Amino acid sequence: MAAEKKPGLHAGHRRRTKGEFLARGLSGLPDHRVLELLLFYAIPQGDVNPLAHRLIDHFGSLAGVFHATYEQLLRVPGVGPNTATLLQLIPAAAARYLEENASCDGVLVSTWQFRDLLLPLFLGQRDELAYLVCMDGKSKLIATRKLGQGVADAVKITARKVLEAALGCNAVRVALAHNHVSGIAMWSEADLETTFQLRGLLHAAGIELVDHFIIANDDMVSMAESGLFKG
Repeated sequence: MAAEKKPGLHAGHRRRTKGEFLARGLSGLPDHRVLELLLFYAIPQGDVNPLAHRLIDHFGSLAGVFHATYEQLLRVPGVGPNTATLLQLIPAAAARYLEENASCDGVLVSTWQFRDLLLPLFLGQRDELAYLVCMDGKSKLIATRKLGQGVADAVKITARKVLEAALGCNAVRVALAHNHVSGIAMWSEADLETTFQLRGLLHAAGIELVDHFIIANDDMVSMAESGLFKG
């Protein structure tokens, strides 16, 4: 007599894990359990717990997994194209969500309002990016314009791009923002030189540069708040 076919060994575990999330969210779940829940949707069958642990061990944390490149993920044993794509999609979708839900009521008058607007634009980025925030004379947001993207520590903010973006929006006030992928939110001598050159060029065009923000992960520093824009 043929043996009765039993449900997959891990089917019950997957149901319990999903049920736990639906009942209580991610509260109290360690990183590897959160990752395991995600891996269910990239790997339809089998035990993904060892892979979840392997990824956390390799990259150090759940955030480290999400910050890894597609190629870096594929080098981890057990990670295929579906898994690598899913793990790239999560931070990208989160960034889109945060960007669309950033609340500044249209007027940017404090560093915290700039922070709410800008941090989602840099979430999970492994390359340097630069943005220009364009505002009217009352500091009401007109638009954010991407100025450039480059490999780590190699994005170049050019005067032409800045002026074109500001004039194209009919901006009266603008703020610069770029990230440091090194993880250190502090300006360099090159950042200062570029900022003051751009400040003078914008002033000549009747546009005020109100700040330049340096962003690293979830940290952000303001040149204006640090006293560099006085005088």
